[in-house]
Amino acid sequence: MRRILQTICLCGIILKSQAQENLNIVTQNSPQLTQIEENITSKYLHRNVRCTLIYPKNISQKLPILFFNDGQDFEALRMKSCISDLLNEQKILPFFCVGIHANEARLQEYGTASQVDYKLRGSKAKQYTDFVILELLPWLNKYFSIQTEGNVISGLSLGGLSAMDIGWNNPAVFSKIGVFSGALWWRQKSEEEGYTDENDRIIHNIVRNGVFKKGMTFWFEAGTNDENSDRNNNGIIDAIDDTLDLMKDLEKKGYHKGSDIIYEEVQGGEHNHHTWANVLPTFLTWAFAK
Repeated sequence: MRRILQTICLCGIILKSQAQENLNIVTQNSPQLTQIEENITSKYLHRNVRCTLIYPKNISQKLPILFFNDGQDFEALRMKSCISDLLNEQKILPFFCVGIHANEARLQEYGTASQVDYKLRGSKAKQYTDFVILELLPWLNKYFSIQTEGNVISGLSLGGLSAMDIGWNNPAVFSKIGVFSGALWWRQKSEEEGYTDENDRIIHNIVRNGVFKKGMTFWFEAGTNDENSDRNNNGIIDAIDDTLDLMKDLEKKGYHKGSDIIYEEVQGGEHNHHTWANVLPTFLTWAFAK
């Protein structure tokens, strides 16, 4: 009996040792994350732009960047813990995450750079694009080991529209675009002025008038409870309709659904941080998969 107990205890020690060794391997292969806040002075926006930076320690290679609009929402999205979990699970490669904080000028700084909407919103979208490309990216390149091409840009709602516009128009910097519940309804006419889906959604027109950008890929999310509006009374809410239509426009340009274009429709998903936080791991795994 004593010999049996000794054998059991020894096996337990071996199993514990192996488990600890496996844990150590995961820990060693999963870099620790640093999170800092920085204020960057922008001559284009005439303000200090606060940015949340999340990046792995002790990584020598140049890292791809995730530019994320509405960086002030990182806590609600559980961004740092999400990245940490995915790294620990060996599901993603290390990357440099930049959350760009919006302020009271959000409705003017986000939108489409080439055109304001019918309420003249988005009047500073061009300046915001210039900030990202001409100020933020060079600043990051000066102080950190990052890539200046092949990066990712994403955002929530109106920030998603902004990400789509900036990414689409700057293929030398971005190769992947992520849109969470995008405000793709952004339009140049009101319904009272004769708005039609075919002619007046601004980002759809931008894509239709653009050209195929080799190597660019897209990730879209929409929730079935994102809203209640159904402009054309086809039984599909506008948030989903606008997303599906933009995907069709991209397909007409030569992109392929399932490879170049990924669509996540969240059953019961709402226009809030709870839904976006739940689908964030799926997006990050797509953007930075091993």
